[in-house]
Amino acid sequence: MAPIPSAPVDPLGISAGMDGAPQPLTTIAVLIHPSIRSFGNSTAVHTALLCQLRPEQRKRRTLVPVALSMVTTRSASRTPRKSRGRVSFPSDSVDNSPAPATPTPAPRSSSSRSSPTKKSSSSSSSSTPASPAVRRRKSSVMSQKSLSKEQLGPKTTHYEFAGPLGAAFVSLTVPFFSYYLYFGCSEKLGCDLRLPIDNPDAIRSLLVQGVKDSLFDTTAWSIYAAWYAFTVIAWLVLPGKDFEGTELRTGQRLHYKLNAFATFVVAMAASAAWIFVKGADSFTIFYQHWPGLVSAALFNSFAQAVYCYLVSFADGKLLALGGNSGNVLYDWFIGRELNPRIGSFDIKSFNELRPGLILWAILDISCACHQYIQLRGRITDSMALVCAFHLWYVADALFMESAIFSTMDITTDGFGFMLSVGDLVWVPFVYSLQARYLAFHPVHLGIAGTAAIIAVNLAGYYIFREANSEKNQFRNGCNPKNLKYMTTASGRKLLTSGWWGRSRHPNYLGDWTMAWAWSLPCGFATPIPYFYVAYFAVLLVHRQLRDDEACQKKYGKDWDKYCKLVRSRIIPGIY
Repeated sequence: MAPIPSAPVDPLGISAGMDGAPQPLTTIAVLIHPSIRSFGNSTAVHTALLCQLRPEQRKRRTLVPVALSMVTTRSASRTPRKSRGRVSFPSDSVDNSPAPATPTPAPRSSSSRSSPTKKSSSSSSSSTPASPAVRRRKSSVMSQKSLSKEQLGPKTTHYEFAGPLGAAFVSLTVPFFSYYLYFGCSEKLGCDLRLPIDNPDAIRSLLVQGVKDSLFDTTAWSIYAAWYAFTVIAWLVLPGKDFEGTELRTGQRLHYKLNAFATFVVAMAASAAWIFVKGADSFTIFYQHWPGLVSAALFNSFAQAVYCYLVSFADGKLLALGGNSGNVLYDWFIGRELNPRIGSFDIKSFNELRPGLILWAILDISCACHQYIQLRGRITDSMALVCAFHLWYVADALFMESAIFSTMDITTDGFGFMLSVGDLVWVPFVYSLQARYLAFHPVHLGIAGTAAIIAVNLAGYYIFREANSEKNQFRNGCNPKNLKYMTTASGRKLLTSGWWGRSRHPNYLGDWTMAWAWSLPCGFATPIPYFYVAYFAVLLVHRQLRDDEACQKKYGKDWDKYCKLVRSRIIPGIY
């Protein structure tokens, strides 16, 4: 949800693989960024298509054979691109080297493509042998069954994020900030940066009593339960494409049902019908019961983390490499099982996009309805901008659902409280902060202000898109812009021109620029709506330092040479 991104990003911005203890602001950060792709004219379409093919396919002169080749090989041989960063970044590393060649499975027959999960008949009288894909899937499953407990769940020997103390810190601060940003920025108290610390009774009333009341808000809990049930039912009944995930370390590939965007469309259509039939005032129910919804979402995230931790001790469970330390608190927080499932229902990937991201959009609309009632039939240009930016972001993330399955959240991290609270609480209730602020504090931008903010957002979007486009094309063996690069001693290639010649992480610059466009409509009466800009900056710098450290270890002296060629880390000429 997510915040839209080049490293796989977990919602709390603290995914496994980072070295060293996190800073407090980093450990509570949340990112869910979807990758955004769009095509221009027919030449761009042709170029983009060719860049997705393997080198031997690109040698063909005509587009028709290439297209036919893609039909028979893409589902079996292609792995999804990383999503934009979090929710997500297509890639967090500055390593632009073309992806190494991998063995290409034999094309599936038309029958196997139409039902990739269907097992072939085991009858000895069958004259049709099993396809290579089916045989490979069978051998993968068999190999997983034959793995020992130590192979399925090797012992975690290295703590991330300050270990159990860091896990406890994040587990307490994320719920606190989720409540604080509501009670500390509300119609009753205003939106000052500080709570009234000179009045302990006010703090006790706002936080203690407010949270207590939210625990017994039956209306809010019922709404949230109905909402979560809707997303589950939508996953079950709405049609969706069968998608094969990346290969696990057991050799197995899980299958996923892609219908998150369809769920979003149904939810938005239902919301529009609700407002049309019952009026905007009735849709403010989400805004009016905000604390209760936060409490219900927190309970849901806690319960799911406990459930997934307990079931991970069953036999045959594939554990995350970083979630089997033996410390209960740490493993519960980080996530012990890699892909917890109930049948074909994948708990982690489901929560990653559907319940939190779509609820974020609904909360934004509810805030707009509240302002519409308060202003007697209109909303401000600032509210329209914030809602438009957020809804586009959510729609794009859900439309590009397949990109999430190559991110670290799915391929590496287990599903624990870190991901559940980020997906279900932080994303919907913190990311909608700007819309909620504008609901009770209208800001009028005017034509010039509106145009300027749109320009900022478009500039960030352009930088992000162009940077990731250059990188993705180059990694796929295409270089339509004839960009310069340096070759390392290991044979890897690093871009040194284009956007990647201006800074080592130009996509981060684009992301952060768009973050400003989300907050600028709120004006400058209080810094609280700029909370997202601040924590996102800390998060991006932390990631940049992590990436640079990893590349230094990987490339050695070649990395020093690269840094002399590309001196800026994120912002050209400044940082």
